[in-house]
Amino acid sequence: MDRMAQLTLEQIQKKSLNRLVGLNPVFKIVMEKLIERCYTRGVWIVITQGLRTYAEQDALYAQGRNGDKRPKVTKARGGYSNHNFGFAADFALLLRDGRTVSWDTLRDDDKDSLPDWSEVVEEAKKLGLEWGGDWRTFKDMPHLQMVFGITTAQFRAGKRPTQAQLNAALAKINKTEDEEMTTEEKAAFNALQKRVIALEAANKLTKVPAWAEQACINAKAAGMLDTANDGSYDFYRMITLLDRTGVFKKGEGVA
Repeated sequence: MDRMAQLTLEQIQKKSLNRLVGLNPVFKIVMEKLIERCYTRGVWIVITQGLRTYAEQDALYAQGRNGDKRPKVTKARGGYSNHNFGFAADFALLLRDGRTVSWDTLRDDDKDSLPDWSEVVEEAKKLGLEWGGDWRTFKDMPHLQMVFGITTAQFRAGKRPTQAQLNAALAKINKTEDEEMTTEEKAAFNALQKRVIALEAANKLTKVPAWAEQACINAKAAGMLDTANDGSYDFYRMITLLDRTGVFKKGEGVA
């Protein structure tokens, strides 16, 4: 039997901090809210995967292929997963010892007759998240995402959610609250919207930085990028780093 640990919400949240770094600001807020909602229901969760580089994605794709005996864990190469753009995350249950994680979808630590996994998915959908367990093929039970109808091809081309879409996602969080917001809560929500707008504006660049121009040209020549316009600083930095590793060399591609 697990040794019981009494952890506060703050202690639970800290366990996921590193995996939330680099996520889209609004998606990050939604995932933080999910951790909080689950904790309120007596279910502890941790984020196990967040933003992935193309190289990290390719390493996962290689698992279970080309003689690798391990089971396959993804069907997406680098650039073909929503994890690569900061709009997806994976979770696991945190057991009552406060250290061990589990992917047991039938586990019921809070003893309310409903599997903890099902409670997490229920709260996730209330917040507007898509669940990989609903996919018809290659079901990904720990996977959650919020992509606003944008495909990975569009993400690669630099497309991102509009501010109206991001605002709607934030509003959905508050619509799921049981009680109407107080004046203070409404003020905090409005301040949060302004912070997100500022973050998005700061991250979006009007033109390709000079230091990233050749990398973008190489990426387009390799067929990995449709357009380089209106990307963020992090986007151009990622393209440049991939170019320096030789990913976009003619004839190589991403593998």
